[in-house]
Amino acid sequence: MKSIRVFDPAMCCSTGVCGPTVDPRLPKFAADLDWLKGQGVSVERFNLSQEPRAFASDVEVRTTLQTHGQDGLPLIKADDEVMSRGTYPTREELASWAGVGAEAGAGVGAAATPSSSPPCC
Repeated sequence: MKSIRVFDPAMCCSTGVCGPTVDPRLPKFAADLDWLKGQGVSVERFNLSQEPRAFASDVEVRTTLQTHGQDGLPLIKADDEVMSRGTYPTREELASWAGVGAEAGAGVGAAATPSSSPPCC
């Protein structure tokens, strides 16, 4: 089973439910990552504003930032292979990259509530 590493742009928290505007993709993506963890996949998530060393120490992430700036984020890696830049993938894409089957009906538009995320801000 693969590991998934997510390099997020600078934001106050991983769920994105803070601040004046909420990006509806972020809570869904957080729920999808929790689902992957439940499938036994190793998931690591790094926020540029909170963990800049993780970005600086990864050559591909650092190169993406130098070339595209934050427009290249989020950057998603499966094991050490870059799978996606600049957009949040669907549960189906994550499942495919991690080598697990996606739950039926769990695609875009499914209700998602992050279960064990720390408080935002």
